[in-house]
Amino acid sequence: MNKNLWLLTFAQGMYLTNNVTFIAINGLVGFALAPLPWLATLPVMGYVIGSALSTTLVARTQKHWGRKRSFQIGLVVAGLSALLCAHAVLQSNFWLLNLATVLAGFYNANALLYRFTAAELAGPSAKEKAVSWVLAGGVIGAVLGPNLANQTRDWLGAPFAGAYIALAVVAVIAFVAISLIQFQERPANETKETGRPISEIMRQPLFIVCAVSASLSYGVMNLLMAATPLAMEMCKLPFDQTVLVIEWHVIGMFAPGFFTGNLIRRWGVLWVMRIGVLLYIACIAIALSGVTFTHFLIALFLLGVGWNFLFTSSTTLALEAYRPEERDKAQGAINFFVFLTTALSALSSGVLITTQGWALLNWGSIAPLACIVLALIWLGTKRNVGLHKQSKIG
Repeated sequence: MNKNLWLLTFAQGMYLTNNVTFIAINGLVGFALAPLPWLATLPVMGYVIGSALSTTLVARTQKHWGRKRSFQIGLVVAGLSALLCAHAVLQSNFWLLNLATVLAGFYNANALLYRFTAAELAGPSAKEKAVSWVLAGGVIGAVLGPNLANQTRDWLGAPFAGAYIALAVVAVIAFVAISLIQFQERPANETKETGRPISEIMRQPLFIVCAVSASLSYGVMNLLMAATPLAMEMCKLPFDQTVLVIEWHVIGMFAPGFFTGNLIRRWGVLWVMRIGVLLYIACIAIALSGVTFTHFLIALFLLGVGWNFLFTSSTTLALEAYRPEERDKAQGAINFFVFLTTALSALSSGVLITTQGWALLNWGSIAPLACIVLALIWLGTKRNVGLHKQSKIG
């Protein structure tokens, strides 16, 4: 860890403060303003849709202006969109709130590249640890985000309008941190070289498994996480307990980052991903066994740890799937699949929790987990066949 990585870790914490606050309040604000109950999570979906639509634009800004300038633009958008969210709440305008969250997606698309940037700042010999440590910066957001939502919910009279104002301040603080980082921008000859076509990169088994595991693990996590505040509200649990559940969920997402890199180096990336799947299954089993505060707390914590194992491992594995000059389009493609899946899960969570209930939501999460398992088996078989052929040649 050097100065640049510490600053990037702090910026990751501010990014997660934004995301966690959105998670804690967007569904509740949407439920209060939406013309129909099943549209409650539309602001959550808008954030992800905006992220998906921004992936190509972000890839271009990263390529032409570099990491720092692109990240700074993202934070300006974050601050302005947060202010627009506050205005929408004060005006009780549901559709303006959705527009604001779509615009905020540009920041999300930028900040999701922090994890790849960590590997560049650390160098090849420590890329696993750098990725996991920067992701661990999300612990800041785990603690700050839910408490920020709780403490500022009544600032301006309208529920949670003050929380959006506070997020604009968070964006300013993150902007200062990003401005102090010395990024390792690529030489001019690398930015001109396009490398292989994206279709060729995406046909690689390694890329396919990275995209499947990253997008589906994120989608399942978002499906359950976005529905949790609404599920707890329907179970008549107080918002203070919802804050605690979300806080420990996000701690589970990012605290393992302090050692996930070591686990990957010791056991291998595929084994860590398998453990992540098992943790998801444990989460679903506990969620189906009851709807008390304790059930929500333990299930969401396990969901967070499982996500960390799968997402950190997928990111580490993805670094092997492209060349330096292919960085922007390959990372943009992976993030696009992540955002697309997360957008579908965000809308589905609102529809399912308000029409079918918490139990069916959890049962439905098993199918995408089965796809991840099949992808891991396929890649493991491919790698074993490759090693067998090399040993024969040797």
